[in-house]
Amino acid sequence: MLLERIYDEDLAQAGYFIGCQARNEAMVVDARRDIREYLDLAAHHGMTITAVTETHIHADYLSGTRELADATGATIYVSGEGGDDWQYGFEAERLHHGDKLTLGNITVEAVHTPGHTPEHLSFLVTDGAFADSPGYMLTGDFVFSGDLGRPDLLDEAAGGIDTRFEGGKQIFRSLKESFVTLPDHVQVFPGHGSGSACGKALGALPSTTVGYERRFAWWAGYVERDDEKGFVDELLDGQPDAHAYFGRMKRQNKQGPAVLGALAPLREFGPTDLSEALEANEVVVVDTRDQDEIHTGTVTGSLNIPGVDKAASYGAWVYDPETEDTPLVVLAEDVESAETLRDHLLRVGIDTVTGYTTGFEGLPMTTPEMIGPDELASFDAAMLLDVRTKTEHSDGHIPGSEQLSGGRVLWNLDRLPTDGPIVTYCQSGVRNSVAASALRRAGYRVVELEGSYAAWSERNLVTA
Repeated sequence: MLLERIYDEDLAQAGYFIGCQARNEAMVVDARRDIREYLDLAAHHGMTITAVTETHIHADYLSGTRELADATGATIYVSGEGGDDWQYGFEAERLHHGDKLTLGNITVEAVHTPGHTPEHLSFLVTDGAFADSPGYMLTGDFVFSGDLGRPDLLDEAAGGIDTRFEGGKQIFRSLKESFVTLPDHVQVFPGHGSGSACGKALGALPSTTVGYERRFAWWAGYVERDDEKGFVDELLDGQPDAHAYFGRMKRQNKQGPAVLGALAPLREFGPTDLSEALEANEVVVVDTRDQDEIHTGTVTGSLNIPGVDKAASYGAWVYDPETEDTPLVVLAEDVESAETLRDHLLRVGIDTVTGYTTGFEGLPMTTPEMIGPDELASFDAAMLLDVRTKTEHSDGHIPGSEQLSGGRVLWNLDRLPTDGPIVTYCQSGVRNSVAASALRRAGYRVVELEGSYAAWSERNLVTA
């Protein structure tokens, strides 16, 4: 049996490639939308992808299940659990608790593990060439290394009302009935790693075991004592802000993401044609430099997505494809770099990257307004806006500031004043530059705090 983890550092998301070397058949679980890596992996091992499935309706990235099935002819399998409100809206085979799929000697069993979402499935994998019982469990957003999937995303991002409490109880039951009953040796492969917003304390380890989690995870004592209330209270406490784009991901993944097929070549824009396109409001420039370079001057009306490492995350903060479809032109060294950035944006449903430019010479430029920490007290700001998470804000913030995380800013413009400058800050300035670019494009006068909270706090000013 072959079991390979395909990990996206940008979104801290893991998908899995399961292959039978006897039959040369493979299954992919929780694929992302840029599918080349799965196709290359299948070709490398001489395998055919015959099945594509996913653990649940994802909120943090756009599923590649339909894209991969379209490219390979594989059969799609999705959860049929969760009730009428949680059924997928596209054609696929439905999996229910206890259903089994086979890949030669390999058996993959669906286990209904609700809580993070009502329809959530985990997959028990048995390598029949060596054993007659499961040795592996793909847990999706149910069990992580050292943590559990959050049950409050439906409230935070999908329009639910107080679903978090029932979700917490469901996770507790899923642990008792479907997880801790497994043998200690079963290896656990989760759907996310450290840095994901799908939990509050995810570990960086790529895998764990049932026995290790049962003994050392924060939730172990609650399950052992059968303390459901204590478990739910601690599970819900301190969950990070959910990005606003999560709601869009839920809707699109439930209905079925558009299948892209072969992508069109990216156009290289020179200074003249890009300047003309900008003047006609036909494109938006994405400045991929870091905040220090941005602050020396950037294209007027551009969006800051600083490099490819977190392009999907930050791209979804500053551009909402549900409200606009203006083509994006990215700053890149060459076409290969531009294509990589496009791939990352595809993962969050931003399909409008049509071109790239290698420089800004001859374009209309602007220099972002800045203010030093020592000038802040005397500056007449309409709002002091902290774009960090609510947890960071509660741990310490500049007095008088209001918190609205960068991933929610564009979706809460009604909370912002329009009659004066908004001073913004994050921890070090990276997120601040991203959010500020989106607000400037939306028409707000934004003044960034130089060095952000780190610089302000270093001056030993009184903290809130």
